[in-house]
Amino acid sequence: MVVFSNAIVVDGSASAPFCADVVIEADRIASVLPPLSIDDASCIDCSNLVLCPGFVDIHGHSDLEVLHSPSMRPKIGQGITTEVAGNCGIGVFPAEAGDPFLSELTGDVLGHYPNVGWPSFSSYITALKERGSGTNMAFLQAHSALRSHAMEGNANRMATDEEIQRMCLYLRQSLEEGCIGLSSGLYYAPCIFADTKELLALLSVVKSFDRLFSVHMRCEGSDILSSIEEVLDLARQSGVKLQISHLKVIGKKNQNLVPAMLSLIEEARVEGVDVQFDQYPYEYGSTSLFSLLPPAYLKLSRSDLKQALGSKTERNTIKTMMEAGRGWDSIASLCGWEEITVLLLQSNPRYEGLTMAEVAAMRNQDPYEAFFDLLSEEQGSALMTDVTQSQDSIKRILSHPLMCFGTDALYAGRKTHPRSHQAALHLLDRYWKQEPVLSLEQLIAKMTSCGAKRLGLSDRGLVARGYKADLVLFDPIALQDCSDERHPDAPSIGLRLVMVNGTIAFQDGKYTDSTSGSILLA
Repeated sequence: MVVFSNAIVVDGSASAPFCADVVIEADRIASVLPPLSIDDASCIDCSNLVLCPGFVDIHGHSDLEVLHSPSMRPKIGQGITTEVAGNCGIGVFPAEAGDPFLSELTGDVLGHYPNVGWPSFSSYITALKERGSGTNMAFLQAHSALRSHAMEGNANRMATDEEIQRMCLYLRQSLEEGCIGLSSGLYYAPCIFADTKELLALLSVVKSFDRLFSVHMRCEGSDILSSIEEVLDLARQSGVKLQISHLKVIGKKNQNLVPAMLSLIEEARVEGVDVQFDQYPYEYGSTSLFSLLPPAYLKLSRSDLKQALGSKTERNTIKTMMEAGRGWDSIASLCGWEEITVLLLQSNPRYEGLTMAEVAAMRNQDPYEAFFDLLSEEQGSALMTDVTQSQDSIKRILSHPLMCFGTDALYAGRKTHPRSHQAALHLLDRYWKQEPVLSLEQLIAKMTSCGAKRLGLSDRGLVARGYKADLVLFDPIALQDCSDERHPDAPSIGLRLVMVNGTIAFQDGKYTDSTSGSILLA
């Protein structure tokens, strides 16, 4: 038995905080009692400390990180006890082990893993159970893996009817084995090549299981409204539960579109569409440097791309397409080279931490030429951060009742975005302590019960009798996020304890490296 004595309980329901003793037996909350009900020397004194549910990350990418490092320190160290992986259409099953297309597809987001690929969700889960997990893990079936496996070769094209049928069969198997839904990344190859017929066929399977459709939309910049309409129409026609990933509007000139974007979602809710969205609490994002290229070039293999970049004519064509950005999000055009920072370049690490404008100046080149050269020279992973939105937009989306918390954390290389290590505590520090956008109880509800309810987890997300003992204890006065772009993994101040299923995973600055997390199957 573990007793949290005299804690300030923020229970995850958005109700006002209250003082209580919280008693843990095995992996569950046995009782919530008046403060100082239990007088025992073994009690954990929580006077002036906040006790809340473990945070739920509804948008993660730890599919391979959890195999590399089962204790999941980057998530535990920010109080996250539950994660949904397989987002943005990027995943590792079904696939043949060592599939080179899959390795190239997942490398910049999920990282690299020997002989990556599992023939089914159940075989992946078997591998995961052998290692264990520090956090609870749920999984979406990734659209890209379905396309790659069903199309047996080049998945960067429209699928045939027969190939769509195979995708549906693979999807059905994954849902039967416990995947909580389907994810797609309509911004990324190969999902970008899926037409409406393919998407509706897949969503009909998702609907038959009453599962979730999580989607990285086709455009998040100038065409955000039409992209919102596209996914809302898919939900209308199929009847699925729609989760829009990392909702934002990219580009300084487009921030005025945020109210219209939210209005479209609100109107769809009134019509009966079951739609919500998640958000990470930073004005800058992180993804592959290669994703700055137009879709027509994203579909090329690395070798074919390097050949194209060796042609001056091709470079001029790519530059023209990037400057125009018609029908897709050209981050270089929307944000500018001065807002794109090199996070990781395995072949040119000397440029890490510099903006692309600074890199170009160092090389005495036009930014486009510097960009093309870096991609041509790169033999491994290339990641970037990009300032995409305003603080006012973040706050407006954060305040919306349909928003719930996600990190979009990547672990693809030795350097990461701060959201991979401190997104949860950054959210509390920045938007409760520094700039109070919402109350503490409102923010914690968005980080706990909101995600748990969306995932159908009836025994997680609240501090209440009978619920799983996923808990976070922190000092509200001392709480401080110390991370930044140059020090993304700097530990925070004020986190006292993290418990997963009744087992302490972190306490007073020390990890126990427990693997008490559960695999959450639908």
